[in-house]
Amino acid sequence: MTEYRWLLPAVLHGDLAGERSPTRRSARDWGVDIVVFVVAALLGLATALAMRPGGSTPYAVVLTDQIVGAAACALLWLRRRWPVGLALVMVPAALASGIASGAVAVALFTVAVHRPFKTVAAITGLHVLALVPQLWWRPDPEVSYWGAMAFSVLSYLLLIMWGMFVRARRQLVLSLRDRAERAEVEAELRVERARHMERERIAREMHDALAHRLSLLSVHAGALEYRPDIPRDDLVRTAGVLRTGAHQALQDLREVIGVLRLGGEETAPDRPQPTLADLEGLVEESRLAGMEVTLDMRVAEPGRAPAGLGRNVYRITQEGLTNARKHATAAPVDVTVRGGPGDGLTVEIGNPTASGRTIPGSGTGLIGLTERAGLVGGRLAYGVGEDGRFRLSAWLPWAT
Repeated sequence: MTEYRWLLPAVLHGDLAGERSPTRRSARDWGVDIVVFVVAALLGLATALAMRPGGSTPYAVVLTDQIVGAAACALLWLRRRWPVGLALVMVPAALASGIASGAVAVALFTVAVHRPFKTVAAITGLHVLALVPQLWWRPDPEVSYWGAMAFSVLSYLLLIMWGMFVRARRQLVLSLRDRAERAEVEAELRVERARHMERERIAREMHDALAHRLSLLSVHAGALEYRPDIPRDDLVRTAGVLRTGAHQALQDLREVIGVLRLGGEETAPDRPQPTLADLEGLVEESRLAGMEVTLDMRVAEPGRAPAGLGRNVYRITQEGLTNARKHATAAPVDVTVRGGPGDGLTVEIGNPTASGRTIPGSGTGLIGLTERAGLVGGRLAYGVGEDGRFRLSAWLPWAT
């Protein structure tokens, strides 16, 4: 559409839309102004030829009429900058010159296009009042006074209606363009919001996965630090666990960075996402790290649980075990998972609180789990009960 911009007035150009300046003409504006000037000049020339000197009209009056008419036509080049001022100047010009009738019509049309109705009505009223002495001083011998008055008023009204139609159409085009620009901005905001939400999801996944891996590494490294005399077989096994855990943590980190490099777009992971059936492996991994974990799985067929539900339960359990490993290293942990289709899935994790040496944490994991549960329509609660045990309980919906 850019190749047709010259067909639009300056106020509808994209680069002038913010300025709304009528003084910077487009190619179309220059063409219109030239045509308007030529038409007004031809109308004035026709009127001047009809007023030949030597009749009842004195030569001085004819000369004055021509000078004022020519000046009125020349002033039309200022109609875009000062439409109201030009229309007011045309009131005495219409009284002094019949040749200025074409310029008067253009001035009224310009006011109707560029100014609101109240201003247009006031300017038109002044010109209608100026018709009373003008038609009396310059009567048309072939038309009666009232006939000429009715024709002139009707011509003014048609010009005003035409100008108001052009103004309304331009306002409609501007409103549609503004609406399109707002829609485009809103679409960009929706895309940016989606990207932001995706990055938040990636951050949660990174926290859940890496915190679990790194806490395991910390536990094993702590065992090596405080038990330098462990048997060689245990030392080899612990070193293998450290190497495997570090490799898995790096692999998780590569996946996260790979998604972030693509601008937060959804991509298929390289490895399958965890499900409810993988919960036993997660618990066994914690047991190998030295934790005493009891899993009570009360779901008939864990493999048939929806993928999203199983992944959320896995992440919640993973975060619960990570927190227990950080803050209650030697305490036994009980994990209970129960429910089914229609009833939802409940996850409960409990462990005694401990005041010994703990691994520092960011404190944002449980907040992220609460948000994760809320996003899928579930709920999550945590805290220390009356029995002194820390409990984490979550309920997630499971459609029938």
